[in-house]
Order: sequence, then structure tokens, then C-alpha cells
Amino acid sequence: MSIVTLLPFIVLIGAMFLMTRSAKKKQQAAAQMRNEMQPGTGVRTIGGMYATVKEIGDETVLLEVAPGVHAVYAKNAIGAVLEDSEYNRIVHGDDEESDTDTVVPDDASSLTEAAEAAEAKDAETVEDAPKADLTKKSDAAEAAAEGQKDGKADGETDAK
Repeated sequence: MSIVTLLPFIVLIGAMFLMTRSAKKKQQAAAQMRNEMQPGTGVRTIGGMYATVKEIGDETVLLEVAPGVHAVYAKNAIGAVLEDSEYNRIVHGDDEESDTDTVVPDDASSLTEAAEAAEAKDAETVEDAPKADLTKKSDAAEAAAEGQKDGKADGETDAK
């Protein structure tokens, strides 16, 4: 057998090796994430439910879905372990960053004065600008001549 006939098989085996290697790395990362869970951390299940870890067993996890509501899940059903800030932002709607940067005016006059000034400036600019003529002189003359030739306007036909 020549090397040319063996080359496709070698490439196929190499591709399979690389695919299984990356899948194995993802599985190991997911298992490590699940092993690092601690009671009190927020998690997202593979079904998209957010909950807080209460107890961790060998193969199961006790999750608090709502205050006083507990459910037992398999460890493999945990899709992601969330940081406290991310969990609070998603579940409770906490957003510390927007509370400190938001400035609310005492009245609406500061909002309307800026808009009125911008409108006045735009109106002056529009009045000073010359109007653009978008029609073609030769096409308009041809259309007028054609309309006079057969005595019909656009869209009119002889059909009854």
C-alpha cells in the first residue's frame, strides 16, 4: 500500500482524536465546576432554573428553588455555578452599577430646554440650506411629451 491511500485514514483518525480530546476537556471542566459547589452558592440547572444550593451529596444536590421550597437534583443537572453578584442580578434584579451612575433631575425643565434649543438650531440650518432638485430635466420632458402623445396619464389603459 502506498502512503497516498493511507493518508485519508490518517487524517480521519487525527480528526477523531482531536474531537474526543476537546469533548473530554469540557467534561472534566464541568465535573470540576460541580465539585467546587458549596452550600449557599447560586446555580443554574441545565433546564434553565436558578436556585441556591442547600446540601451536596455524592450524586445529588438539594436546591432551594424558592424560600421554603426544596428540590433534589442530580449533580449532572447543574449547568453552571454562578458568582453571587451574577446570581443576585439575575434572580433578584439587583444592579449596583446603575444605582450609583443615575442622576435624576428635580424637574423636567432641564430636559425640555435642551430639546427646544436643538430644535431651534435644526430649524435655522434647514432654512439656510438650498433646496435640492432631484428631478432629471430630460426625463421629465420626455414623460410630458409621451403623456401628450397618446392623451393618457400614467396608469390609464384602453381596456374596458
